[in-house]
Amino acid sequence: MGVFVLVLVVVLALLGAVHRYVWQRLVRDVTAPGGPARRIGTVLVVVLPLLSLAALVSARAGAPFWVQRAVAWPGFLWLALLLYVVLALAVGEAVRPLLRAWLARRAAAAPRAVPEPSPALVPAHAPGPAAAEPEGPGAETGRVADAAGVSRRLFVSRAVGGAAAAVAAGTVGYGTYGVLRGPRVKRVTVPLAKVPRAAHGYRIAVVSDIHLGPILGRAHTQRIVDAVNSAQPDLVAVVGDLVDGTVDNLGSAAEPLARLRARHGSFFVTGNHEYFSGADAWVDHVRDLGLRPLRNERVEIAAGFDLAGVDDVAGESEGRGPDFVRALGDRDRARAAVLLAHQPIVVHDAVRHGVDLQLSGHTHGGQLWPGNYLAELANPTVAGLERYGDTQLYVSRGAGAWGPPVRVGAPSDITIVEIASKQA
Repeated sequence: MGVFVLVLVVVLALLGAVHRYVWQRLVRDVTAPGGPARRIGTVLVVVLPLLSLAALVSARAGAPFWVQRAVAWPGFLWLALLLYVVLALAVGEAVRPLLRAWLARRAAAAPRAVPEPSPALVPAHAPGPAAAEPEGPGAETGRVADAAGVSRRLFVSRAVGGAAAAVAAGTVGYGTYGVLRGPRVKRVTVPLAKVPRAAHGYRIAVVSDIHLGPILGRAHTQRIVDAVNSAQPDLVAVVGDLVDGTVDNLGSAAEPLARLRARHGSFFVTGNHEYFSGADAWVDHVRDLGLRPLRNERVEIAAGFDLAGVDDVAGESEGRGPDFVRALGDRDRARAAVLLAHQPIVVHDAVRHGVDLQLSGHTHGGQLWPGNYLAELANPTVAGLERYGDTQLYVSRGAGAWGPPVRVGAPSDITIVEIASKQA
C-alpha cells in the first residue's frame, strides 16, 4: 500500500509539473496579464486534467454510464493532446533561441531612420534638446531596444506555441479519424509444418482489443463485423479485451457480434480488461451471441489442427488464470496446435507445450507513438509475426483503442491469418 501511495504521489506531481509547463508556454507566455484569453486558458488547464481523471476512474467508481460518456470524450482526448503538445513544445525549446537570434540579426541588419519632428508640429513651449539631457544620450535607443526585445519574445512564443498546438491537434485529429473509421483488414501468411494439405489456405480472422466502452459502441462493433464477414474467413478468433464496462451498460453494443459468419464458427478468450468488467458475465454474454469461449480448453478443427484457448493472466487474481496443462496437456502433438491467448507474454509457456502458432493482441502496437517503445519493454513482440523456438507468435495491433480513441503510428487492424501447409 505504501508503494502504491508513493507511485500515485509521483504520478500526480509529474502531471502537475507537465500541466504547469503547458500553461506557461501556451497561456502565460502568449497572453496579456488579466486578459480574457489568459483567464480562459488558465481555466482550461485546470478543468481538462480533472476531466481526464474522471474519465479514468468513473467506470471503476461505478458512476452512471451517462456520466462516463460525458467525461470520456474531453477527458481522454485531452490526454492524447497533452502528450503531443508536450512533445511539440519540447522540440520548440530547441527552435525558440534560434528563432530569436535570427529575428535579432534581421533587425540589426535593417536600416534605421529616426525622422526629425517638423517644426510646425512642435509646440512653442516644447523643451529643446538640452531639456532631454538628464535621461542620457542612449535612453531613447534603450527603450526602443527593450520594446523590440519584448516584441520578439512575444512573437517567438506565439509562433512556437501556435505551431505546437496545431501539430498536436492535427496529429490527434488524424489519429481519431483512423479509429472511428474502423480497422483495416490485413493479411498474413503463416507456414505450419504439421497442418495437412487440406488446411492449406485456411483463413483465421484475428480480432483483438475492440474495447467497447463509453466512446466506442455498437456502431464500432458493426464496422468490425462487416469487415470480418467481407473477408469470408473460415474461423473467427476474438482474442480478448472486448469491453471496458459491464454487460448491463455494453451488452447491446456487443450484439452485432451475433452476425459474425465463419465456416467453423467464432471463438473467444478473455483479456485483462474483461476481469475489470465482470469476466464471467461477459463469457456468458458472448456465448449467447454465438461465440464459443475457450477457457483453458481445446477443440479439434475439421481442417486438421487443434484450436486451444487460455484465460488471461489477469484472471489469476480470481483463480482463473491460464492453464496450459488443461488446455494442451493430453493432445496429440503430431497435430498442429493454434493457441488463442490475449497477452504475448505467455508465448514461452506455449513453446514448452508444443504450440505451433499463438495468436495474441493486448499491445495495441503501442497505440500512441512513442508508446511502442514502452510496449517493447513489457512484451516479447509488440506487433506482427515472430518465431520463438518452434512456435510462431502473431500479435495484432487491435481493432479499437483504450482510453483516447486515438492511434498514432499504430493503425488498428483485423488480421486474416492464412495458414500455409508445407505439404502443399
